[in-house]
Amino acid sequence: MAHTHKLIDGVRVDLTAEEIAELNAKDEIENKKIADAKVIYDNNKYQRDREAEYILKLGNWQDQLDMIYHDIDNWKAEVKKIKDANPKE
Repeated sequence: MAHTHKLIDGVRVDLTAEEIAELNAKDEIENKKIADAKVIYDNNKYQRDREAEYILKLGNWQDQLDMIYHDIDNWKAEVKKIKDANPKE
């Protein structure tokens, strides 16, 4: 966003070169934070995919505890299938 003016008591006043430079520097910092957050979000896509598939195929945590109690080997096999289908990149 191009910073060119500010309002003081409803009156449009041009920004000084120093004010423009300060606002641009703040914008750069914020844009970097947003870009960093997007990288983290994108890098963790496999986690979101796994979580959705766990719930879809294995149910909620209570259902999974019941599954573990009755047949832990089957539960492990199902978890492995989900992890294999959604690998870390």
